[in-house]
Amino acid sequence: MFVIEDELHAEWQGEFWSRQEAIAELQRRALIPWNEKPNAAPCTSWVTCGRRHELVEFDDGTLPWRELSRTLMLEISAAGVQWFAEGPG
Repeated sequence: MFVIEDELHAEWQGEFWSRQEAIAELQRRALIPWNEKPNAAPCTSWVTCGRRHELVEFDDGTLPWRELSRTLMLEISAAGVQWFAEGPG
């Protein structure tokens, strides 16, 4: 199981069965302006904030789920979009 987590706000942004599905969702979000949903940050200082998306892999065959890996993938803010891993080249 793969989860996109906004690390800045400790907010899960979706669960995906494959890494490719999660990356496709991040690519879609990278095309959405930073101040529109789902990119607009939930905090009161959202104008100066942003989203910091990590891709978290879990072993969902255990309870509770066991985290296997965590990778910073994408930041979206007023400053722009920055890919850290596996973004469009």
